[in-house]
Amino acid sequence: QVQLVESGGGLVQAGGSLRLSCVARGIIFRFNGMGWYRQAPGKERELVAAITSGGSTNYADFVKGRFTISRDSAKYMVYLEMNSLKPADTAVYYCAADDFRGSYWGQGTLVTVSS
Repeated sequence: QVQLVESGGGLVQAGGSLRLSCVARGIIFRFNGMGWYRQAPGKERELVAAITSGGSTNYADFVKGRFTISRDSAKYMVYLEMNSLKPADTAVYYCAADDFRGSYWGQGTLVTVSS
């Protein structure tokens, strides 16, 4: 089994920054894609950013230029550096990863941006 554990969420003022981390635990093979999703109250879960095993990245338009995704494959970790945060970024942020066996999700970490 694989567990993804997120950390780094919290309360921040608009314009501030947070860094989310996610570590994988368990019986781990090489992950293909890793990424971050978010779900705001009353809304569907949406992709924020993703990174392939080769380091290629993909960002949602609403975070381009503000958020940066990175990964440390040797440590089975993925990070999300979030800058210039807005109240609209308030959501539960989920870490996700996939390998040849399937896809995995973390439990989520809450990010609250106050105006």
